[in-house]
Amino acid sequence: MQRRSLLTFAATPLVAAPVARAAAQTPFPTRPIRLIVPYPPGGGVDIATRILAEPLAKHLGQQVVVENRSGAAGAIGVEAMALAAPDGHTLCMVAPGPLTVGPNLRPHPYDPLALTHVLRVVGAPLILIARPNLPATDVASLVQMVRARPEGVRFASGGAGTGTHLTGELFALRAGGRMLHVPYRGAAPAISDLIAGQVDIYFSDTSALSFVRQGQVKALGVTTRERWPGLPDTPALSESLDGFDISNWNGVSAPPGTPPAIVARLDQAFRAALADPEVLGRLQTTGFGPSILSGAAFDVFIRAESAAWAEVIRAANIRIDS
Repeated sequence: MQRRSLLTFAATPLVAAPVARAAAQTPFPTRPIRLIVPYPPGGGVDIATRILAEPLAKHLGQQVVVENRSGAAGAIGVEAMALAAPDGHTLCMVAPGPLTVGPNLRPHPYDPLALTHVLRVVGAPLILIARPNLPATDVASLVQMVRARPEGVRFASGGAGTGTHLTGELFALRAGGRMLHVPYRGAAPAISDLIAGQVDIYFSDTSALSFVRQGQVKALGVTTRERWPGLPDTPALSESLDGFDISNWNGVSAPPGTPPAIVARLDQAFRAALADPEVLGRLQTTGFGPSILSGAAFDVFIRAESAAWAEVIRAANIRIDS
């Protein structure tokens, strides 16, 4: 549960010149790119994707159409991508839920390890947010609530089998108690019910920042090992739960069998978009930062993270009905 491969960001050098030349000779793309977001509009994955879509279109010379295909904790959108032609014109902005968490909990209509993983793009912590009138004022007092009231603390997630679900289960495990899981179909409805007081806490992506700043929810902690510059006065959970260190990430995957030259062209375009200071600034205002891993390294990372979440699932004895 303290595996660094699960929890750290990394960057890799730019694609070598010979690979870039080969990619440039590939007749791709020949039509608009379909970039699937496997979650509803308004969440962190959706926000990051839409920020990247316009500069990506500029570098590819084709329109990039963002399509929200939510459901089944992200699996519906990933399946739609996996079944598409392996020609690079259908991609998916992936996250831990449908790639490294969900497949450990129930059968999925695709093999996440058989997909073509283009690159990991951005990363950020998860933010532990609570309804404003929750009696707990910090992580330590929340831990006491969890221990004292088995399943009395209601934690929201973006869906059963998502990264936000498993992070909540890991928190309960580390706190030495149990919480009641309340799944939603994405971040936006989960945060909405948190504000309304229907649930108590939520491990949100950075789409919750505006609600924290407006005082509609309160931030109790961030999941990365160190404090996060986006909320410098908010403690890291590791300050109360030693070794707690989880990072959220988004990457780009393509159908199985996508040719390496097309993958190299896409990698090049995403890196160019992320190198734009204006794009970086927009991402940073929403809490994201570059967290680049090339296709091969991203594949290794996915395998290691999947194994680490499997350990959490076994330790917490988590079961999900199909």
